[in-house]
Amino acid sequence: MTDIIRAQVVRSSQRQFSCKLATGEIIDATAKGNQLKGDSIVVGDKVEVSIMDGSKDYQIDKVCERESEIFRVSVREQKKKVTAANCNLLVVLSSVSKPAFKQGIVDRFLVRACQWGIRPIVVFNKCDQLEDLDLEFESKRLEPLGVESFEISALEANDYRPRILKNGWDELQVVLKGRTAIFLGQSGVGKSRTISALSGGTVDLRIHEVGKVGKGSHTTTWSELIELPLFDLIDSPGIRSFSLEDINPDDLLALFPDLEEVATRCKFNDCQHEENSKGCAFHNNDWDEFTKRRIFSRLRSFSRIVEEVSQTPVWSKKL
Repeated sequence: MTDIIRAQVVRSSQRQFSCKLATGEIIDATAKGNQLKGDSIVVGDKVEVSIMDGSKDYQIDKVCERESEIFRVSVREQKKKVTAANCNLLVVLSSVSKPAFKQGIVDRFLVRACQWGIRPIVVFNKCDQLEDLDLEFESKRLEPLGVESFEISALEANDYRPRILKNGWDELQVVLKGRTAIFLGQSGVGKSRTISALSGGTVDLRIHEVGKVGKGSHTTTWSELIELPLFDLIDSPGIRSFSLEDINPDDLLALFPDLEEVATRCKFNDCQHEENSKGCAFHNNDWDEFTKRRIFSRLRSFSRIVEEVSQTPVWSKKL
């Protein structure tokens, strides 16, 4: 007789899967041949495992329905590649100092959050070095998207208190509590230090760069779900490149929901939203200065990404 046991995949490597049982015990399990095709089992998956009487070997019998997927499309293989599942918080970590803050990079990460259907938050780090950046504006420009912002300094995380934003270190911990999160950000923004601080110093992480912005090949090595005292962390080095070239240009506007709402008022469906575009709702609107500044900062990010993703033929992006 076979007993069905519920578990969650915490590490995947080729054909072997480490799974966490409800008791907290970590067991190794194998999968059936047909379960190894494509991305049938990834880290974060909730599964049912079984062990036969008199045996010590576990087997994955069923993969439960996923609440979310972290994925991208392999343009070369014309195939959707899933690297992790059941993540419910995407933390965009950005430095206000070195490396310099860039709106466009934050907006790129928000595109993926929208595509994956995962709630994003933005964390401004190194705020002890804050100088010229209008942090209040950068926070408020994301509010129409429902994106909360937090101001921290991971260097002195336990003592630091926000100077401008309403949300700081304590509030960030409240949002993270009980969540399964992935941290994305440029190299050098302090991901490892921040995550280590959020663990209360009990975990010394040497995580890989999981969100390097730029072009490059998508490589899948291994992924891991790390249990921290406050939350679970998805460490997915499979996302080494953060190129958006796999996105269809025609689908991009829907991943900028605040811009899409304005674009519906453009006179022509094929409006390019440029300054000389006839009947463009962006350039024929009596906005207040803040709204105008916010909208056009997002429109600049959108235009740059459209130019980037248009370099790859649409036919090669189809699954």
